[in-house]
Amino acid sequence: MKNWLWLSLAILVLDQASKWMVLLALEPYEVVALMPNVNLTLMFNTGAAFSFLADSGGWQRWFFVVLALIVSGVLVGWLRRLPAHERLHAAALALIIGGAVGNLIDRALLGHVVDFIQVYLPVIPLAIFNPWPAFNIADSAITIGVVLLLLATLRTEAPRA
Repeated sequence: MKNWLWLSLAILVLDQASKWMVLLALEPYEVVALMPNVNLTLMFNTGAAFSFLADSGGWQRWFFVVLALIVSGVLVGWLRRLPAHERLHAAALALIIGGAVGNLIDRALLGHVVDFIQVYLPVIPLAIFNPWPAFNIADSAITIGVVLLLLATLRTEAPRA
């Protein structure tokens, strides 16, 4: 199942290429409307999801680098041990690995994660959700991977006694 690492590599390349294109094209916080409720906006996140621990003084950078290395290693090990018929599990793990490594590279090289996709959710009137926190391709791959992993786990039949 290690052949699924091509998907991780594809996510990593797309993520890093898109981040560098945005870094070259936009100034921080510059807004470029793509469509109603979706903008390109260059932002930097020193924390984790939803800027968790962003204002923690800098130690979180290396904490998240180490955490991403450990999690990626565990997931690669899991992926390598999967039976050949568990393709949905494999795709999910590969997406998560690619996204984790994409954000790991940002943290290690830049000290922050480059985010640039900004979405407004018009159906949610609460100001805390508008705009939705900016994200990137790596974040999207991780999210899709986690959803697929949950679906694959729920779909897996329990062993019969």
